[in-house]
Amino acid sequence: MDLNGKVIAVTGAGRGLGRKIAEMVAAKGAQLALAGLHEEGLRETARLCEAAGGQAAVYQLDVSDESSVERAFSDIVREFGTLHGLVNNAGITRDGLLVKAKDGQVEKTMPLEDWEAVIKVDLRGVFLAARAAASTMIELGQGGVIVNISSISRAGNFGQTNYAAAKSGVVAMTVTWAEELARHGIRAAAIAPGFANTRMVSSMPEKALDRIKARIPLGRLAEPWEIGHSVVYVLENDYFNGRVLEVDGGLRL
Repeated sequence: MDLNGKVIAVTGAGRGLGRKIAEMVAAKGAQLALAGLHEEGLRETARLCEAAGGQAAVYQLDVSDESSVERAFSDIVREFGTLHGLVNNAGITRDGLLVKAKDGQVEKTMPLEDWEAVIKVDLRGVFLAARAAASTMIELGQGGVIVNISSISRAGNFGQTNYAAAKSGVVAMTVTWAEELARHGIRAAAIAPGFANTRMVSSMPEKALDRIKARIPLGRLAEPWEIGHSVVYVLENDYFNGRVLEVDGGLRL
């Protein structure tokens, strides 16, 4: 797909990876539909996208709320007239052990609300946004592409029962959609980043970060632009479909 002039929606675009992904897609001349919860962050992303050479509009939505998602995608098509791609980036973490115990005594368990919060955004939200985008693309009759952001943690990661389950589910949905939607000219693929230099990761304790970096063969965290570059590749490569592009510096959890 030649991104020049194309309309690409990015969820979770108000900060972090979503912001950098949107900025890099905008640099290809695309028109960005920036979606997320926090208007102030989205406005700043829009400014960066326009400075990069693209156009951008802001849409407040809660990806876990069906009516909010449906309304936002309806607004995008009404204002832009079309939709060519979706980057399903919105996500949260609520890390913790399934069961924390010492000397045979259970001290704490993962709260159900932490499990449900992550599944609601990271799995249900991806489903809702993809369903809305795919429906729109089919009705427009011009095809398109859905890029889902999974994670290295999809294979399982210490202290991330909820997040790992959600990101594994994202991959399974991606493969399913690639098979189902190809007949409509719609591709579906996923990016599985390793640990990137974002605010969420950098807020981790310094000792924990040092342990992570020591395990990465390249010896450092990914920069957000490196993940953004991978998203641009998947959007542009019309033969990349139903697969997961791993961008993790060689780390294996």
